[in-house]
Amino acid sequence: MSFNEHALELSIIELLQNKGYRHQTGSKLLRKKSEVLIVDDLKEYLHTRYASAELTESEIDSIILSLRTVGGTLYEANKAVMSMIIDGFVFNRENKDKKDILIELINYAEPEKNIFKIVNQLEIEGYNYQTRIPDGIIYINGLPLIVLEFKTAVQENTTIMDAYTQLTVRYQRDIPEIFKYNAFVVISDGANSKYGSLFTPYEFFYAWRKVHDDDKEKDGINSLFTMIEGLFSQDRLLAVIKNFIYFPDSTDSNLKIVCRYPQFFAANNLYENAKAQRKTGRNWTGSLKM
Repeated sequence: MSFNEHALELSIIELLQNKGYRHQTGSKLLRKKSEVLIVDDLKEYLHTRYASAELTESEIDSIILSLRTVGGTLYEANKAVMSMIIDGFVFNRENKDKKDILIELINYAEPEKNIFKIVNQLEIEGYNYQTRIPDGIIYINGLPLIVLEFKTAVQENTTIMDAYTQLTVRYQRDIPEIFKYNAFVVISDGANSKYGSLFTPYEFFYAWRKVHDDDKEKDGINSLFTMIEGLFSQDRLLAVIKNFIYFPDSTDSNLKIVCRYPQFFAANNLYENAKAQRKTGRNWTGSLKM
């Protein structure tokens, strides 16, 4: 089989399946073409996570509606929705005799209790009935958190930059609704695999070249494996989403920062060292080296 975009897509799906992601083809999802959530997954997660609270069906519909109706520019909507995903939000019960509860759309403490899916070839109908089909979307609990776009390195006149343009120009213009929920995007041609915020200039997209901090950095096709192993392990991905995506309180530009792997490892090392020193009762100071 020639190494084309489809072969790359299937290879990445297989790697993600090996990490515990369920695979689903977009055509097999029962949904309107304009729908970007997997509503059944989100409802299943909420029913299970808040079983003791006995959320009613209309309350769950209300939670989903609160996500759908976040407005503003795409950047403003993404900032607001990511705040709901990262920090959770207080939900007012229908029955006023019941206490309000904090809704967490992702169970960060117990990664295995979330629904991880890789969905490929999902046909999405957007503005002016424009249809776009992202190569891959990673869903957690029905939320489309990562969009992946592939280009083959062996096809003449096609580069990884074409994948970046597809995401940040065509998809952002035609199917912006999916990016309201977006944590970050991934571009790959097999030999080069990079990730970054949808609002990040291409030159700031970055490879994830290590699985562990003391590993040697990998490039080329090996960096695809280190990205899947190092960034998309389920607990690691949740840690990045929870603690390493930054929006400034106010900005004149659409600034959104996703950590690079040296920052991820350095911050975690600093945290673990601080915890160790606290246990011994000694004062400790350290520097964060990037």
